[in-house]
Amino acid sequence: MTSDDVKNELLKIQDPVKAIELSRFFKTGKGQYGEGDVFLGIRVPDQRKTARKFTNIELKDLTKLLSDPVHECRLTALLILVNKYEKNESDRQKIMDFYIENISFINNWDLVDLSAPKIPGHWLYEKERKLLFKLAASGDLWKQRIAVLSTYYFIKKGDFSDTFSLSELLLTHEHDLIHKAVGWMLREIGKIDEGREEIFLKLHYTKMPRTMLRYAIERFEEEKRQKYLKGYI
Repeated sequence: MTSDDVKNELLKIQDPVKAIELSRFFKTGKGQYGEGDVFLGIRVPDQRKTARKFTNIELKDLTKLLSDPVHECRLTALLILVNKYEKNESDRQKIMDFYIENISFINNWDLVDLSAPKIPGHWLYEKERKLLFKLAASGDLWKQRIAVLSTYYFIKKGDFSDTFSLSELLLTHEHDLIHKAVGWMLREIGKIDEGREEIFLKLHYTKMPRTMLRYAIERFEEEKRQKYLKGYI
């Protein structure tokens, strides 16, 4: 099994019409966040099927796939990496190290969202978490989103502290992909403990970008949601 085998498998199921649609959806135009990204037009479920076929590929062979300019090659590589991580407990440190070594290739929001909670999130849950704050302070959009999305795993375990800390650090971030990520994680906290989410919101909601606030309060009952939006809390 090699990276070329994986790419050839993906080329067999490419869809040029879907590729155009995805290129627009993932903002690949000049000056947009996904500028220059190349799409084959393959749905995520089909990439998951391909990833399952190649779970046993060596990490060294994944490097080429993960650095490929084609978006689906990078996502399939990450899905393979997640499969490896979940199935091979003894290799998890090696896989985590590989993830961080290749972090520059995790450079679109779906690549982040489908991998960060399951690899760095899981790995760091019972460990020191300075790495997340280093990523958040990096100034790099995708590293910052990895930091936030990694805490999704913590949230599902009832651990909210780092999500709140990172949210506060990124409160005035300029990019809506961070606004959405932070708001989403705050909303996930609210699903488990709305009171804890509201303590944070009451301290910070007036300073939040509108998109972040809308994501965070999406599940609130309408009257309460309107109070937050109008600044009446």
